This record gives sequence, structure tokens and C-alpha cells, in this order.
Amino acid sequence: MGVHYVLEEGDIPEGSHKVVYVEGREIGVYFINGQYYAIHNYCPHQGAPICSGLVSGTNLPSDVYTYKYGRAGEIIRCPWHGWEFDLRTGKSLFSDKTRVRKYEVELSEGRIGIVLGSK
Repeated sequence: MGVHYVLEEGDIPEGSHKVVYVEGREIGVYFINGQYYAIHNYCPHQGAPICSGLVSGTNLPSDVYTYKYGRAGEIIRCPWHGWEFDLRTGKSLFSDKTRVRKYEVELSEGRIGIVLGSK
């Protein structure tokens, strides 16, 4: 277990991602608003490769007949059934009990590492 260095800083343009393989797992590494995030490339609904999904924002709470859009670039939508998850936390937007697995990202000397298990 521990930290697995998989990419160099600068390998992922702002607002983009790359899928890497660590110990048999596909993990999407995202660079959003200057921060790196990593999620398992597996939708908890029916196993879709979630990192193939659209990254966008979502509607925010607003008055009736008013639609406010926000959180651009922070929400990933499953390509199969449209389930939405927060890339920063892994939590779904529709249920407190559903989430995509999130991994800690560690930066060291210009390298991007994924933390599996305890360091």
C-alpha cells in the first residue's frame, strides 16, 4: 500500500483528467481549480467507467422557476445513467449513502501520488 507516484505536475491541464492504473485499480486523477483529486473509475450504480462521463456543474438551490448554475468543473456525471458525484468528495448529489471511492492525492517534488490504504 502507501503512496504510488503516477504522474508529474503539469501532465494534467486545468479542468482535465487522466486515468492511471495502481495495483489493478483504474483511478481518475483530476486537476480542478488548482487542486488534484482522485476517484475510482467505477460507478457504484452498475459499474460504468465513471471517468468517461461528462464533467460539468449543477443546478444550485434557487427560487421557484429560477435556475442557478454553479460548481462548474466539480461534478462528474456517469456516462451510462447520469448519476452525479462531487469530484472533490466522491459524494453523490442525490443520496448521502452513495458515493464513488475517493483517494487522497499527495504532491512531492513535482510528482503526483495516489495514497492507497495507510501511509
